[in-house]
Amino acid sequence: MGPYDILHSKPIYENRWIKVREDRVAWRGGPEQVFGVVVMRPGVTVLPMDDDGVAYLVREFKYGIGEETLEAVSGAIESGERPEHAALRELGEECGLAASEWVDMGLVNPFTTIINSPNHMFLARRLSPLGRPPKTGAGEPEERVSVVKMPFEEAHQAVLRGEITHSASCVLILKTREYLDRKRGR
Repeated sequence: MGPYDILHSKPIYENRWIKVREDRVAWRGGPEQVFGVVVMRPGVTVLPMDDDGVAYLVREFKYGIGEETLEAVSGAIESGERPEHAALRELGEECGLAASEWVDMGLVNPFTTIINSPNHMFLARRLSPLGRPPKTGAGEPEERVSVVKMPFEEAHQAVLRGEITHSASCVLILKTREYLDRKRGR
């Protein structure tokens, strides 16, 4: 893999979200090293924004960091699902919305040293309600998501102040600022 020769790869742990393995490697014939690698299911992050420039974010307790976060709509891509379909599904589940305009905002790899976790980002525009409320448990029974609506500029400032820390949400909001400025000819 790249400049490394994999001498041995050993699975350590696996559940429906992650796989952990330990690789014993040599770098171009040099001394052996050990890498721990976590492979997470790929995901999507969606920033829904209405015609008035109001962004729909979600607030949810995140077990891994032990606190509630404010972030864009995010979730895992199901096996065999295309990122665009996962984005549409997550928008419906978490916000009870559909969008008729989708802007692909690229891909981010938030943890490149030991974690393989690609995340596809989308800006969702021309929103409409699905006619059913968002699932209070979203896609998983342990999720408790609440929708937070705020002007996009407030969301952008929340990223700059460090109030939004989810990396894909930060990148998506910052890229959206650039995208909107270009569209306005700034």
